[in-house]
Amino acid sequence: VDPLGTVRLPGSRAYGPQTQRALDNFEVSGIPISQMPELIKCLAWVKKAATLTNVEVGEIAPDLGAHIIAACDEVAEGLWNHAFPVDVLQGGAGTSTNMNANEVIANRALELAGEMRGRYDLINPNDHVNKSQSTNDAYATAVRLAICLANEKLAVALLNLSNRFGTLAYNFCDVPKLGRTQLQDAVPMTLGQEFEAFAAAVREDVDRGL
Repeated sequence: VDPLGTVRLPGSRAYGPQTQRALDNFEVSGIPISQMPELIKCLAWVKKAATLTNVEVGEIAPDLGAHIIAACDEVAEGLWNHAFPVDVLQGGAGTSTNMNANEVIANRALELAGEMRGRYDLINPNDHVNKSQSTNDAYATAVRLAICLANEKLAVALLNLSNRFGTLAYNFCDVPKLGRTQLQDAVPMTLGQEFEAFAAAVREDVDRGL
């Protein structure tokens, strides 16, 4: 039960009623947020940073904050990715994903405090985990951080691609062909030179930080 009414939830779930409403309302792509671990990690970082600040300024009690921070750390480590089932395509500019994170962190913090999930009178997804935040800020910040993390993997993949182009450039170094300029035949070159140009272009993108 929450301010909007009663919601039936699976007994084993780590999320709460607002996440369940998102599951009921936004069955769009079939791709859950759980397949985007970088985003989940970065949402947990945002929640942890907010909680640390709220504790520092006296908005959240230190003992309560400690449980929320510990839960954030677990979420950031990927231990609760399975508890993020909301669809990647949703209305509300990320509200459902933000609330999914708030509910998972609140329920795990309650467990760490020795309480049952759903005791939101003690640790509340909105009033505590989401305190001093707006989805428009928290979600957008997490997305930007997630892009930075994802770019690290992309850079590795692009370097592998560049190296493969380099290998083909060597293999094709004696294969002649005509270059092309403005859809017309131009000076002679080798297929190896062409692939070396591909390799250089990809390497330069990585060097520029994508």
